[in-house]
Amino acid sequence: MTLRLSGGELRSRRIPAPRGLSVRPTPGRVKEALFSIIGGRIAGARVLDLFAGTGAIGFEAISRGAAQTTFVERHPPTAAAIRATAAALGITDRVQVLCGAAERVAQRLEGRYDFVYADPPFALPPPAAALAALRDGGALDARTIVVYERRADAPQAAFAGFTTEREARYGEVALQFLRVDA
Repeated sequence: MTLRLSGGELRSRRIPAPRGLSVRPTPGRVKEALFSIIGGRIAGARVLDLFAGTGAIGFEAISRGAAQTTFVERHPPTAAAIRATAAALGITDRVQVLCGAAERVAQRLEGRYDFVYADPPFALPPPAAALAALRDGGALDARTIVVYERRADAPQAAFAGFTTEREARYGEVALQFLRVDA
């Protein structure tokens, strides 16, 4: 399977999806809607793509003007594929790939992120521990855009220390936009 970047400087470039894995890329129309909602706030942003999978969201953010993206992926071959894609796109200087469980990696991250996208496998529970670690470590604040992707038929998740500001549904996918409580 191959995905395409839909906007920005890398528009129409391809991103390969690893074969044989249960990687569930965010559908193209969901990506389009997401970046339409956040608009120009991505320009110059520092981005964190949790449960990165193919890396499509983080690569789309770079294509649309993000300064830097950190990808967090637990599966070593998938993390290696993200590194290879960054090299093929010629953007390794704007990419950091960390291999490990999101909850553990979140405890080690330094600096503040402008945009965080959390898209765990649908079979996993909401990423409450990872988001709490990011908040407690100062990686998130009230200005950070935090988006949690989940199944549309799953109930809205509650995250301690966060308020849901908006929810958008696209077929089988729901995007829950969160704000860190002050």
